[in-house]
Amino acid sequence: MCREHSKLRDGRIVAVKRLYENNYKRVMQFENEIAILNRLQHPNLVTLYGCTSRHSRELLLVYEYVPNGTVADHLHGDRASEGTLVGWPVRLNIAVETATALAYLHKVEPQIIHRDVKTNNILLDNNFHVKVADFGLSRLFPVDATHVSTAPQGTPGYVDPEYHQCYQLTDKSDVYSFGVVLVELISSKPAVDITRHRHEINLANMAMNKIQSGALHELVDPALGFDTDWAARRMIKLVAELAFRCLQADREMRPSMEDVVEVLLQGIQDCQQDEVERARDVDQLVRDDASLLKNNVPFSPDSVMDKWASRTTTPNTSS
Repeated sequence: MCREHSKLRDGRIVAVKRLYENNYKRVMQFENEIAILNRLQHPNLVTLYGCTSRHSRELLLVYEYVPNGTVADHLHGDRASEGTLVGWPVRLNIAVETATALAYLHKVEPQIIHRDVKTNNILLDNNFHVKVADFGLSRLFPVDATHVSTAPQGTPGYVDPEYHQCYQLTDKSDVYSFGVVLVELISSKPAVDITRHRHEINLANMAMNKIQSGALHELVDPALGFDTDWAARRMIKLVAELAFRCLQADREMRPSMEDVVEVLLQGIQDCQQDEVERARDVDQLVRDDASLLKNNVPFSPDSVMDKWASRTTTPNTSS
């Protein structure tokens, strides 16, 4: 499979996904992606413009072009050195927009499970707004079904362990994968890294251990201001706690994507309100200090020159 971009006759720049292997599995993924994307319209989901026929010599999908690479590129890939995701607010917005897109997928009828949520499938435009992409593994969920029994598919490091063990796909499988994305956003570390200690190769395991042991500071990217920025520290802790809930082994313990969005937005609102109150308190302190300075008469500089009579005498040791 290859991704490239091209230009249409009307001047639009588009992304083209080309499937070189014209086998049964690829054709099924090709048709699946078309069927799903034709149902969707959301500002944080990539838009499908068109495609070739399944009987064509080449299988092509034509999307809107999203020019700024993937979240993975900027966190720990080829573009990490650019430092474009150093600021915590940008990363927090990526988390909110990705969660909003997944919540939308889980609310449409029939429900859609993405099944391959990862930072490589979260595209960014030039303003760092999110476009979730790659629906080749996605599944339409039957109405009123509790799960779909299917062989586990996805990317190592992101796959729901309960789905992997029991072959039961649910919307909570996407929640688990999103939990890994949250940990990537606060740590700047890849989901799998064989150069790490064997107990920390899997980022989800590392995060659960660090959070449980109260060592969150060892997980967080130092560039995010966790030790110096009060507001960033508060929201990073909230996101870490949310990731911890998303990564629970028992899917029933995980929140829904709708709950995830609510927690993130409420946390942002609370943090902003606290910032306003802190600023108001500081302003009041400044006004109080100014009032004290105005109402108190300063000492005369001459007063320090007055003779000071001691009430005690010092013995003359020389006599």
